[in-house]
Amino acid sequence: MSTHYDALETRSPAQREADHLARLPAQIALAQQRTQAFGELLRGIDARQIDSRAALAQLPVTRKSELLERQAAHRPQQIFGGFNAIGLGPDMPRLFSSPGPIYEPESRRPDYWRMARALHAAGFRSGELAHNCFSYHFVPAGSMMESGAHAVGCTVFAGGTGQTEQQVQAMAELRPAGYIGTPSFLRILMEKAAEMGVPLPSLTKALVSGEAFPPSLRDWLGERGVAAYQCYATADLGLIAYETEAREGLVLDEHVIVEIVRPGTGDPVPEGEVGELVITTLNPDYPLIRFGTGDLSAVLPGPCPTGRTNARIKGWMGRADQTTKVRGMFVHPKQVAEVVRRFPQVVRARLVVSGEMANDQMQLIAECHEPSPALAQQMADAVREVTKLRADIALQAPGSLPNDGKVIEDARSYQ
Repeated sequence: MSTHYDALETRSPAQREADHLARLPAQIALAQQRTQAFGELLRGIDARQIDSRAALAQLPVTRKSELLERQAAHRPQQIFGGFNAIGLGPDMPRLFSSPGPIYEPESRRPDYWRMARALHAAGFRSGELAHNCFSYHFVPAGSMMESGAHAVGCTVFAGGTGQTEQQVQAMAELRPAGYIGTPSFLRILMEKAAEMGVPLPSLTKALVSGEAFPPSLRDWLGERGVAAYQCYATADLGLIAYETEAREGLVLDEHVIVEIVRPGTGDPVPEGEVGELVITTLNPDYPLIRFGTGDLSAVLPGPCPTGRTNARIKGWMGRADQTTKVRGMFVHPKQVAEVVRRFPQVVRARLVVSGEMANDQMQLIAECHEPSPALAQQMADAVREVTKLRADIALQAPGSLPNDGKVIEDARSYQ
């Protein structure tokens, strides 16, 4: 299973970076010219100058909440809020709806969501039958996986969700080589098969996604003969990263540019620090530029033992949107970032909200190189100016805060 999907996976990191940065200006120009949304969001930007990660980091981050707001404001004239570069008709055979609702296009491009790479890494091969238990209803998950399986050369049984007894019966009769779906539903199916006394000897592999995949469940499946691997994808972007047989983090897809930024900002964090995943896709049909996923992760050091040379991330580590309400007012991560931005000697900060219900207290813990009472007072004044709320200031040495991506910690008691 150690063979790679294509030569892109083993090119040198320098070659990959050069290729991505060479393609980046044209992708930004395409987004400006062919989508109304980025024509407005990137107005005045010279795409030819966006040829480095430093230049890319100067562009605004578009977060999912903004995409939703723009879609809602422009419907029905613009279903996708002006982010699409293709329109309804032969170039767009399907569109889908995710909770929000947020509408996503699917173009006619083969393996549009780029899922074949993840399926290949999970052991799926041409000529096999894949039992797809992702939903084909409203959301794109079923189609994402099916198009990827077709690109690998698999035939797909469109199982969809629910109907556990019928799913087990189909598996017993059709003998698929692998399962595609959520890990929890695979466990349900295997438990139902055991309850029915139906062996599933053909089922030896799985690609799972859509929810957490703890090692305990991975081991439980492995004890029953199924080697399951996970991938990280979204309905907006397609595949972002995938697990390999090394089981050391998730390798990034070859057709996305990934940044990890401090929550509430667009500022890249040092390598290894937890932050929000921001993705620039090289998809010409839906060219999302610096799209904030809202998910936290961190880069793992070193290459994958399988020989794949792309960077790896630790996987999903929580949500970046840590907005909380304090004394009846919302406090946002970007407000904490605004306070920190005013003080160059501050490295990182975390706002801790504590106390019992109706007795909220805020403390801003800041890592800094030059602590002083004067700095603490200046920061307290800045917090009050930015949030309209008071906070105590605690200055600590760099490296004191946990590396977990939290900018706001809600430590209140609600009992």
